[in-house]
Amino acid sequence: MPHLQFEINQKMTDAEKNSFAKQVRKLFSDVMDTGTDHISISIREFGTYNLSIGRVKEPEKGIALVNADIREGRSMEQRRTLSMGFMELLNKTMNIPVKHIYVTLTEHKGEDFHLFEKCLASWQEGEDPLAD
Repeated sequence: MPHLQFEINQKMTDAEKNSFAKQVRKLFSDVMDTGTDHISISIREFGTYNLSIGRVKEPEKGIALVNADIREGRSMEQRRTLSMGFMELLNKTMNIPVKHIYVTLTEHKGEDFHLFEKCLASWQEGEDPLAD
C-alpha cells in the first residue's frame, strides 16, 4: 500500500487535487505493475517560503517535495521512471520547474503495509494486492 506524499508551496483547487490524484494512481499502477485500490496519496500545501531546496533560488516559481513509501522489489529502472513521472506530472499540472522537485523513495516489506482486512504481501509482477 504505497503512501505517496506531495508537499507543494502553492494552492490547488479540490478539482485539481482530484485530477492530480487520479493521474498519480495511474502513473504508479502503470510503472510499478500493480493495481490502484491500495494507493494512498497525501497532498500538503505550504506557503511560498515554507519549503526549501538548497539549489532553488526562486521558491515563488514552485517547490515540490515528494516522499513515496513503497514495497521493496522494484527495479532501479521502475523507481527512476516513477520519480521522473512524478516530476513531469508536477511540472505539467502545476508549472513547478523540474529542478525545483525532490523525490525520495523509501522501500518497505509488504508486511509493513496494513489495511483493515490484511497486510500486503511482498510485491510480485502483475499483481493486484487486494485480490483474493
